[in-house]
Amino acid sequence: MKNKIELFDSVKRDKVEFIPIDNEVKIYVCGPTVYDNAHLGHARSSISFDLLRRVLLANGYKVTFARNYTDIDDKIINKMAQTGETLSEITNKYIKSYESDMRALNILDPDIKPKATETINEIAQMVNELLIKNYAYRTSSGDVYFDTSRDSEYLSLSHRNQKNEERESRLTKNEEEKRNSSDFVLWKASQNGDLVSFDSSIGSGRPGWHIECSAMINKHLAHQDKAYSIDIHCGGADLLFPHHENEASQSRCATGIELAKYWLHNGFVKINNEKMSKSLGNSFFIKDILQKYSGEVIRFYLLSTHYRSDFNFSEDDLIVSKRRLDKLYRLKKRVKISSDTDIIFRDKLLSSLNDDLNISQTLAELDKFISEANDKLDKKIKDSNISNSIIFINDLLGIGGSDEVEYFKFGLSSDERIDIENLIANRIKAKQIKNFKLADEIRTELNSMNIAIMDSINGTEWERIE
Repeated sequence: MKNKIELFDSVKRDKVEFIPIDNEVKIYVCGPTVYDNAHLGHARSSISFDLLRRVLLANGYKVTFARNYTDIDDKIINKMAQTGETLSEITNKYIKSYESDMRALNILDPDIKPKATETINEIAQMVNELLIKNYAYRTSSGDVYFDTSRDSEYLSLSHRNQKNEERESRLTKNEEEKRNSSDFVLWKASQNGDLVSFDSSIGSGRPGWHIECSAMINKHLAHQDKAYSIDIHCGGADLLFPHHENEASQSRCATGIELAKYWLHNGFVKINNEKMSKSLGNSFFIKDILQKYSGEVIRFYLLSTHYRSDFNFSEDDLIVSKRRLDKLYRLKKRVKISSDTDIIFRDKLLSSLNDDLNISQTLAELDKFISEANDKLDKKIKDSNISNSIIFINDLLGIGGSDEVEYFKFGLSSDERIDIENLIANRIKAKQIKNFKLADEIRTELNSMNIAIMDSINGTEWERIE
């Protein structure tokens, strides 16, 4: 019998027991629109639901994890117009960049990485199904809209209150000919001058954003004979409305099945207490932060706040978080690999995370483990569980798996490392000939380069310090 897991469901607005639909847990995460480099918001979402996946795996569940790429969108088309690049040139470039960032953050690779452009037939089929069932309508331009007034359950996901007049039909000859202000586009018919268009069973054009995810889920993950298509649908809090609301509505109406049994959303990212925004110039790209800090340090920092809470990014806090992670690596430098894992410690970590990914309690247990392990090592008490407990920490949290020596040398070029090694070699020679004045001068020079050196019976080790 598996351990009890509780998750906060955005629809029920409460923690509920997680009970999978079947033997295999199916998870879908809304991925990036690939028209630019990935930013901290992407990192936060990816890390949050990578943790969820790792927790389910550690509890013995089989998991199929999908994260999509929105590779057709107005923003991408605008980028094409600005740069002269083709759709595939832009999207392939940013997908490659995104996946490089995810690897740096130690995000497990998804089992399925669907693309909207590879799902056009399925999108068209779903739109056609909605037209046949009278949940959708065409305008004079050929665009297809979803009629929100036809779904009595619309807004049940986000619990928004919609005004009566927003539900009333208003078939006027305005530009969009929308029946209701809340109606959303499913298919944009081709127009002269369009940079991107796809041929399909419902005509030439391109899909709206919301329908893409519904079709990708239906193609790659969905149960066809259950009450729900998938177990868990995840994404940022900014996607709850309208994206996820519209996804849930159109899927419900097209298939007769609710889209997801559980809905999970991670909190917003702020930069120095301001909402992250490109217009404010504070939308930090992951690739830029990776120039100064390792992906593992960034992961640990973003992991340290509960996934549902808003995250306030500041470099001062990141440095404090790094020092907390340093303690795990200093412990790792003191131990050798063994074959045993501390079952009690393992269960404590899992018990904390099984409570809606309670990261604060988990990290408190981690701090306690590091402190107690160091006490044992100080007292020369042998404990074969320590090293493999560190391996379990990496499996569960995605931290602690890097080389413990290289961890403390991050950010230094090959030339810089050679210079440091040469200075250390000169210092060793100076000490051998008892020129302690020169040895001290070299230590001072290394310190000015933010390099700390430690002499031991095994030789001289060095680290880069903040």
